Amino acid sequence: MNIKEAIPERFSKEKYAVIVDWIDGNPARFDELMTIFIEGDSRKNQHSANIMSHCTDRWSFLIIPYIEKMLLNLKQDNLHDAIKRNTIRVLQTVEIPEELHGIAADICFQYLSNHEEAVAIKAFSMTVLFNLSKHYPELKTELKFILEEQLPYQSPAFKNRASKILERL
Repeated sequence: MNIKEAIPERFSKEKYAVIVDWIDGNPARFDELMTIFIEGDSRKNQHSANIMSHCTDRWSFLIIPYIEKMLLNLKQDNLHDAIKRNTIRVLQTVEIPEELHGIAADICFQYLSNHEEAVAIKAFSMTVLFNLSKHYPELKTELKFILEEQLPYQSPAFKNRASKILERL
C-alpha cells in the first residue's frame, strides 16, 4: 500500500480503519505514517494524526520512538487542531521519557492557559500535566490554580475532566 496515496483528502472512518489494519503493529509501516504526520502537507498531517492516534490505541509501543519529534512538532506555529488534539491525546496514555518532561509540561500549560484553545486539547493537556505531576509534585499547585481559575467559564466537558483531576490532586 502506498500510504501517502491511501490517506484520504476528507475524513473517512472506513479508510482510516483500512490503513490502521494495514499497519497492524508493524514499526516500518507506522514509520511511513509518522513521516507523513511530521513532514506531509497540512491536509495529510491532519488525517495521519487521527490514524496515528488509532494505531497507538492498539499498539502503544509504536509511538515511543516518535515522542520527541511529536513534542517538537507541537512547537510550530499555526498547527491545525487535529494535530494538536491527537498528539496530546496520545501523550496522555504513554510514558513520556524523563528528558522530555519539561517540554511536555510547557506545551500543555500553554494549551491549558490559552482561552482560545479547543476544549479537547485542554482536556488532554490537563491529563498529561496530571500524569507529570506524579513525578513533579510542584506542578500540582500550578495545575490546580489554572483549573480552578477556568472552571466557572468552561464547557461541561472541561468541567468534567477538571473536576476529576482536582479531586485527585
